[in-house]
Amino acid sequence: MSDKNARPGREEYGYLCSVDSRWRDNDIYGHINNVVYYSYFDSTINRYLIEQGGLDIHDGEHIAYVVSSGCDYLEAAAYPEPLTVGMKVDKLGNSSVRYGLALFGAEGAAKATGFVVHVFVNRESGRPVPIPERLRAALEKLA
Repeated sequence: MSDKNARPGREEYGYLCSVDSRWRDNDIYGHINNVVYYSYFDSTINRYLIEQGGLDIHDGEHIAYVVSSGCDYLEAAAYPEPLTVGMKVDKLGNSSVRYGLALFGAEGAAKATGFVVHVFVNRESGRPVPIPERLRAALEKLA
């Protein structure tokens, strides 16, 4: 576990999303299992892309693939603690974006920090494409 003074705060993230921890998120050790953090991050990213960028996950011409991800666990979280995910854009490329993410509890600094890299592709071919303009505009707000 890490020094709380070295952890980022909510103010470092342009988008904050509440997530509900669930009973099943806890593991045998009594805290939220590490793999669940990734689902919180993924849900937050996709909510933003759908609501702010107009991503059509069902029928859109373009979709985003996760090509890299990581997480540093700084302090345990446990059900039924209210949680918030902070999201920002660390790097915006032509067809890819690297998100910076953090998981926060009810108060205080981040309990975990992470990143996810998306590559935008054509749904049919699976080949990279430039980030569509509406999505790019939404992502630039977090850069």
